Amino acid sequence: MRKAKLEVTVPESRLRLFSRGSWSEARRVAAILRTETAGGVLLIAAAAVGLVWANTPWSGAYETLRNFQLGPESLHLRLPLEAWAADGLLAVFFFVVGLELKREFVAGDLRDPRRAALPVVAAVGGMAGPALIFIAFNLRNGDALNGWAIPTATDIAFALAVLAVVSSHLPTALRTFLLTLAVVDDLLAVTVIAIFYTDELHLPYLGLAAIPLAAFAVAVQRRIRSLWILVPLALLTWWLVHQSGVHATVAGVLLGFTVPVLRKPGDNDARNPAHHGLAEQFEHRLRPISAGVAVPVFAFLAAGVTIGGLNGLVESLTDRITLGIAVGLVGGKVFGILATTYLTAKLTRAELDDDLRWIDVGGVALLGGIGFTVSLLIGELAFAQDPLREDHVRIGVLIGTLSAAFLAAVVLRLRNRTYRRIAEADTRDDDNDGIPDVYQHHR
Repeated sequence: MRKAKLEVTVPESRLRLFSRGSWSEARRVAAILRTETAGGVLLIAAAAVGLVWANTPWSGAYETLRNFQLGPESLHLRLPLEAWAADGLLAVFFFVVGLELKREFVAGDLRDPRRAALPVVAAVGGMAGPALIFIAFNLRNGDALNGWAIPTATDIAFALAVLAVVSSHLPTALRTFLLTLAVVDDLLAVTVIAIFYTDELHLPYLGLAAIPLAAFAVAVQRRIRSLWILVPLALLTWWLVHQSGVHATVAGVLLGFTVPVLRKPGDNDARNPAHHGLAEQFEHRLRPISAGVAVPVFAFLAAGVTIGGLNGLVESLTDRITLGIAVGLVGGKVFGILATTYLTAKLTRAELDDDLRWIDVGGVALLGGIGFTVSLLIGELAFAQDPLREDHVRIGVLIGTLSAAFLAAVVLRLRNRTYRRIAEADTRDDDNDGIPDVYQHHR
């Protein structure tokens, strides 16, 4: 008599949200986060110095420094230091953003569309939520609606500095999500700047900018690394974009997108500089300059707002612009990121990784509400001719950022024991081959 075969139904594997990526990607993200964390500490220190200085009896010296003009008048570049920081130094920051975003989608774990979809959708939700809240606060507040994009940006350096202070062992998957979300967020922000905060567009200059941009692209595609060639082409592109009326930071992103990520075919010599993709080489060289110089200097010059004592603070807090920014950064970011992430999970029938809970996503969403650098930049563009509103923007950004940082620290500290256990598993290497066991056995 034949025995009946026992049929076993293997459940179909489901997409996991925030599961571990590859070991190479984990190492790369860890290296980036170390640089950004150090830069974040410098950013916080620089912003604090600017804020304190602006509220001392020597505030006049701070204003004099911020408004000190330099640059060649013949090239229409006689600009105050504050403008040089916003237009010039932040172009370096956005160049690195362009490199990082291209690296993620060409060679990183996010080349898998399923992994890429989540941070992209979350970034869009994380911008829509704060914008809607700001609009709700200022719907009948005249031209205050110009500042709708101020609370939409995430400052990754500031957020990682908060993580360093609270000593959170945030899992690599969540850190990668936060990093990618912030990079996409910055790209969307610079797109918003180009479209909505360009008052006067000079098409001839914009058309001419395509020439050095194309020459730069050809040079890097041919793996030319000579600074004598690349730097003049980059500067000429930046100047022409600046003259076109489009914010000059857009040039930084466009230049970053032209740099090749993958190695040149057939070049496998480890001693050759081309062993690493050109984008990775540029990123290693420029990220310390971006995080350690460009962003802190901008923060120092942009954060200095004269509060005017208790009365001045109360007046600022009753302004709907201030309230829209502060509530947008805290509530809007959390709602936008959580809602889009949850909807993505439902629509794709995905599940959270076994070690994580939705409160963990909420903690990362609160970190997304730490908006500083790009928020201040957009505030300057939105209310360039209104110093009082500019001051209220700075106060709103500071209050929203500090509130989001405090709440994120509380949530992440409550879950830190779980994160520590995950971190121990992520670093365990019983066979001493230099690769944690979880990455070898993880599917």
